[in-house]
Amino acid sequence: MQAQEVTSITRRPFDVEDYIDILRRHRGWILGPLFAALVTSVVVAFLWPDTYVSTATIRVVPPQVPENIVQSNVNMDIQGRVNSLVQLILNRATLTNIINSKSLYKKERDRLPLDDVIENMRTKDIKVIPVMQSLNSQAQGRNQYPAFEIRFYYNNRFIAQQVTQDLSARFLEENVRETLSGTNGTTQFLVERRDMAKKKLDSIEQKLSEFRTKNLGRLPEEQQSNYQQLTQMNAQMLNLNTAMNRVNQEKLLYENQLRIYRERLQTLKDPNSNEQAQQQRNEKLAEKDNEIAQLENLLTQAKERYTATNPDVVRLTGLVAAAKKQRETIVKADESKKPEAPTQRAPSPQFIREQRDMDEAIQKVQAMIQAKDLEMDDYKKQSAGLDKQIKAYQSRIEGIPVGIREADELTRERDLAKRDYEALDTSVSKSTMSAALINQQQGERLELLDPATLPMTHTDPKRPLIIAIGSGMGLILGLCLAGAREMKDTALKNLKDVRAYTQLPVLGSIPLLENDLVVRRRKRLAWLAWSTACLVGMVIMSSSVVYYYATKL
Repeated sequence: MQAQEVTSITRRPFDVEDYIDILRRHRGWILGPLFAALVTSVVVAFLWPDTYVSTATIRVVPPQVPENIVQSNVNMDIQGRVNSLVQLILNRATLTNIINSKSLYKKERDRLPLDDVIENMRTKDIKVIPVMQSLNSQAQGRNQYPAFEIRFYYNNRFIAQQVTQDLSARFLEENVRETLSGTNGTTQFLVERRDMAKKKLDSIEQKLSEFRTKNLGRLPEEQQSNYQQLTQMNAQMLNLNTAMNRVNQEKLLYENQLRIYRERLQTLKDPNSNEQAQQQRNEKLAEKDNEIAQLENLLTQAKERYTATNPDVVRLTGLVAAAKKQRETIVKADESKKPEAPTQRAPSPQFIREQRDMDEAIQKVQAMIQAKDLEMDDYKKQSAGLDKQIKAYQSRIEGIPVGIREADELTRERDLAKRDYEALDTSVSKSTMSAALINQQQGERLELLDPATLPMTHTDPKRPLIIAIGSGMGLILGLCLAGAREMKDTALKNLKDVRAYTQLPVLGSIPLLENDLVVRRRKRLAWLAWSTACLVGMVIMSSSVVYYYATKL
């Protein structure tokens, strides 16, 4: 009973002297975790192997001949080409060859499958990073990556440099091979298409020449105007069909928008409705039930720790009773309102405004749909009239002898074939010039700007940062332990505690008398323990540092 009353007394606020006394009393619990964390962080920092990064820079050299004179026949998207080269070079076969030739990842290969080692190398150790240069990108316009870096991370700086050199050389070789293959393939494809177009043009001209020889003097020239009119009307019909498709699409969009507005209108709710008020009352009752349950839980815990006459138990009992009375009041008020007829509340201004805005939007969309219907009817009338005119001109043309129609068809086919042949011949000439430009190393190409660097310092780990973070965590842990021990210790520490908790004047104090031999023995044991711990910690830290520099050399 007495112990429970003492523990319920609120501690007095600490001042600076109290905190100094706490640090002095629990200095062992603070310095111990701090020193242990320092030793651990030093060991981790120096046993963590170094990681070196070697970097090689490759830039995109623009064409030596202006593009308006000789156009390239390969893909000019630098980003796509670099990504394609990355996928081509960083494949399984290439990385396996590099790993075996350079004897990389010996420890990893002993405990992991080769596929996992290759995947880790591809995703973690090899980085292809673009180097953004605003001036070059503005001058070249289309080039987004005027240069990019190839980086390789490894624990041996010489091997990192060798692997970076190998990767950069493979980039340059594969780019030359892919560029030559692409430009030669494009040229060959265009030559084959031009030859096919030439054969087709010769065949049509032969047929047309034979037809004219047979029907010489029987080709009426006055029918040309009919064909021109028919062509114009077909173009007009095509424009009308396009316009009707556009109107249909816009009408579908408006109908979809109308459906969305109607669904929104149906989902609008008035916050002043009776259902909303009933929901609010139910929420208040649920909140009150939750409050009663929490108070009863606190009362049960207090009864387990204290007696029934304890002030905390009495206070919680009163709170539980008051909360239950409030709940009964809410229930009675709710029951008294149930028999009454539900009162019709006026809709809220916000609900009326939202409903009016939604109705206006629906009317606007409906007006737009009606306008589209009228526009569609107009287009249909125009299409029907134009269709009659087209049929009239077609009937006129069908009156021409079959041979004349055949001559006209051969003429149109000859013109189309001639245009195709001329376009392909022009493309072949441009592609041939582009291929010659690339073969002479005058086109766009990749160039090694900076060779693979030999890293002199490691990038990871950040040993001072690791040691600082570890020491900080040890200090925080020590302070937490000291605070926990201080909160657990309820003894009176000094005269301030005596005056604060007894409310009595202190007439005098008797110092603690201990045997000098016991005190000296205790101090010697503590000094021996701390000396041994410091010596062991220093040996461990020194061993890790010596091991690091021994293996590094």
